[in-house]
Amino acid sequence: MKIYWSVIRPIVVYDCEIWVLNPSNDELNPICPLLALFGDNPIIHARRLRVKQSITQKLFVFERKILRKIFEQTKEAIVIWRIKANRELDEIIKHRNVTNCVKAQRLSWFGHINRTAETSIVKRIHKWKPFKGRPAGRSKSKWDDDVRNDLKKMKLVKWAKQVQDRLRWKAIVEKAKNLTEL
Repeated sequence: MKIYWSVIRPIVVYDCEIWVLNPSNDELNPICPLLALFGDNPIIHARRLRVKQSITQKLFVFERKILRKIFEQTKEAIVIWRIKANRELDEIIKHRNVTNCVKAQRLSWFGHINRTAETSIVKRIHKWKPFKGRPAGRSKSKWDDDVRNDLKKMKLVKWAKQVQDRLRWKAIVEKAKNLTEL
């Protein structure tokens, strides 16, 4: 487990402070509620819709694969083996999954940006508004919107004052690592 926390997780989340995490597939594809029309066959669903997996889902799947390799199978009886369920793996890592880690690091970076001076290059770039809109095919969701949505989910209303207190903001970031609703 030490290898996972010290080597694998840092490599996976390297530079994640600037990631915009995609919405779930249901939000991404308006056709998903119509899945009932194709019957119960999941192969037909996949062929007809070709829905892209969100980054969040890919990270979650990758983390589960790694954890299943580390913890292997569980022996229930003399000859019966089974793989660990997601909830068991979640208990092992104490609900600190990789997507929450990414969101917590983004909150940390958001706090750093908001504490810097107005003349800082980082702050000027953060506040800069482009003249043109996004090209066709690009996500409409922006990094700032994504972070503010996370703040809303955490029910932080007066974050502007809290971000100025570094210790308090650090406690908020730590809290975000364990939240299940983020």
